[in-house]
Amino acid sequence: MSTLTLRQEPPERLDLFHVNPLSLGGLSEAEAARLPVGTSRRSLTLGDCFTISLDGSETLTIAGGSSRLDRVGASLSGGTIHVEGDVGQRLGAGMAGGTLTVSGSAGPFVGSGATGGTITIEGDAGDHAGGAVYAAKAGLDGATLVIRGRAGDHLGDRMRRGLLLVGEAGAYAGSRMIAGTIAATRVGDHPGYGMRRGTILAGGHGALSPSFVETGTHDLVFLRLLSRSLRALSPTHADLAAGALKRYSGDLATLGKGELWVSAG
Repeated sequence: MSTLTLRQEPPERLDLFHVNPLSLGGLSEAEAARLPVGTSRRSLTLGDCFTISLDGSETLTIAGGSSRLDRVGASLSGGTIHVEGDVGQRLGAGMAGGTLTVSGSAGPFVGSGATGGTITIEGDAGDHAGGAVYAAKAGLDGATLVIRGRAGDHLGDRMRRGLLLVGEAGAYAGSRMIAGTIAATRVGDHPGYGMRRGTILAGGHGALSPSFVETGTHDLVFLRLLSRSLRALSPTHADLAAGALKRYSGDLATLGKGELWVSAG
């Protein structure tokens, strides 16, 4: 297992886009130390901020986190990255494969544009988790994103496909959603605002937009299959999918083929 140990809180935001098990696998420790990670005129390198230990494996541990560590695991296509602590913005952005875990919390735009692999955050996530960055066509696009804690507003904004599982989320969860599945124990006001397709499963919610219409309670095979697929990730969410649910159709102000399933208990 290769290890990067953060010496102290970075003096500026660091861009770790090129720091992953595959890119480090062919480098010596001296070569890795020269990788540029700074975002200011200081021109910081990886060796300026981290103690580096490489063994050529496909597992990388970042020991010591910081909210100034940006784009950790961005464009990861294989292998495993584990962060012991917090990270900054755009965790796992554009990720295509592999496994990315964070023991702390993450900043905004987690998993934006991620097409594959699994991202797990044990703490909280900022706004637009699984959402599209500015001018992007889509947010989460096929990956699995698990947030054990709370996510901010606009969770899964313009999400195209994949699974997004979260403890609680703020307002506008699933806004402008194109497709995919979001499961949460609770979401804030106006879930699914502007959604075209996709599924939102929630134990509770805030105010609903008037362009969502209740269509009653249903016992569908789809819900049983969803419960089974969620079981390995979170028994709480699996039990929610297996329970009595009310269905809302929307957003009827757009294409209107999305659905919001809410606990009927």
